[in-house]
Amino acid sequence: MARVLITGMSGAGKTTLLDELSQREFPTVDTDYDGWELPGALWDVPRMTELLSSHDTIAVSGTVRNQGDFDFDHVVLLSAPLEVLLARVAIRTNNPYGRTAAQRAEIAGYVETVEPLLRAAATLELDGRRPVRDLADDVEALLRE
Repeated sequence: MARVLITGMSGAGKTTLLDELSQREFPTVDTDYDGWELPGALWDVPRMTELLSSHDTIAVSGTVRNQGDFDFDHVVLLSAPLEVLLARVAIRTNNPYGRTAAQRAEIAGYVETVEPLLRAAATLELDGRRPVRDLADDVEALLRE
């Protein structure tokens, strides 16, 4: 059993993938919600440490500056071309981030500056344009290791 971080840019499909894993009855946490992220794009260290220490198997999604400080067995980068990311954030209903021109410019900047760092730290990169069931099959295999 494994602890898996699913990371990537806004619009890559992290929440959708997490929802599919949850439907498969894996424990999941989407750190975009419920106060996991503190100011400065950091996870709450004691809270995340407790979460990971209390689960042998879990899928966590998020993209924060201190994500490399935690003990994940696998780090999955979910990626997609910028035009796909921008199209997705424009129509999603579960998260308002990406609706303004400034936020879309921010996403474009992050693709250039942050995504290469995520790629360097990832143990696996998956194409977020693939069907969510196929992506979940790949992550489920990691969770079952």
